[in-house]
Amino acid sequence: MSPSKPGSLTFPLFEFNPFYIGTRSHMSLTKLTGAAFLAAAIVAQPGLAQTAPSLTGGGVVYAQYSYLLADTANRGNNFDVTRAYLNFNGRFDALTTRVTGDIYRVADGSLAYRLKYAFAAYTPKNSKLTFKFGQMQTAWNDFEETLWDYRMQGTTVLDRGDQATPLSYLSSSDFGLGIDGKWGPDRVNAQFTVLNGENYNRAPGDRRKDAQLRVSARVAKTDDSSRTGGLRLSAFGHLGKPTSGGTRQRALAAVSYRSRRATVAAEIAFTRDSITTPLLRTRAGRILSGFAVYRMPKSKVTFIGRVDVIDPNTGVAADRQTRIIAGASCQITPNLRLLLDLDHLMYEGGVTTPALEAVRSQALFQMQFTF
Repeated sequence: MSPSKPGSLTFPLFEFNPFYIGTRSHMSLTKLTGAAFLAAAIVAQPGLAQTAPSLTGGGVVYAQYSYLLADTANRGNNFDVTRAYLNFNGRFDALTTRVTGDIYRVADGSLAYRLKYAFAAYTPKNSKLTFKFGQMQTAWNDFEETLWDYRMQGTTVLDRGDQATPLSYLSSSDFGLGIDGKWGPDRVNAQFTVLNGENYNRAPGDRRKDAQLRVSARVAKTDDSSRTGGLRLSAFGHLGKPTSGGTRQRALAAVSYRSRRATVAAEIAFTRDSITTPLLRTRAGRILSGFAVYRMPKSKVTFIGRVDVIDPNTGVAADRQTRIIAGASCQITPNLRLLLDLDHLMYEGGVTTPALEAVRSQALFQMQFTF
């Protein structure tokens, strides 16, 4: 979701303008804010910038009430704040910076704070390339979340991954360096990254690194000229090795159509995973996903639908998982969106544990607000 920016407060060196943002380094919010302003002040010294630097801050919160339809013990029908992101962006001519903190619920039920993004991005004058370094977005998830536009409902199919294991095929953030490019503008856009590969919420790992590449090309125009707008063909590849050695590969192809009225997309992905310590055979998986969004004309109401099919091991029978999501949302204000939806997960071979059975079918009332 990309709401319009609310009013701003202007200071001699900074413009504080709340807007949309986008999570385990446990640091206080006070320290994070102070560090961001200190960095801005240093860069803003005379002679280092041609225009006045700016620092903008804002956030987004996802809250929900979930009713577990398959939980016969009636244990899990709760109100919750599933995520709260705090974001600070700095702009200093060709240099931009971003620091994002994530407040989330941990296994013991308490709320914790961790770093989600912390990177600098440099775009040379008249260049079509932007160079990034730090803790940044991975090459595919950010693109798909922007296209789908309903991160408030849940993560992408590759991020959710195999629910029975559980195994996430692709994190939304990792540590490394990257290059973004766009031509046209945005007729073609691409992202290349070299990352630790162990995701932002784990230790960096060993010397092995992962490489990712995403390319998206618009083959027909619509009234949406954004980086996900139009009729597009997209591809993504991920090649790496886990810390213990072995294989970590992903390959994805997608076709999508987005206009101001509707979004329709379909993708297929292939995965290969193994580790060498302890020795594990290579597991090949296949993922299919499709979703649609229809925005009612002259209305604040939008209908959404999505189907994810995950076969975590194509060499094993009856392990396929199918998730169906359907709902309707209402954009109350530019900064407040409500969503009522059903989220149902089916296991081809049957549910393996009572815990999985309890959470596989949910009725959700969800809210997203930005500031």
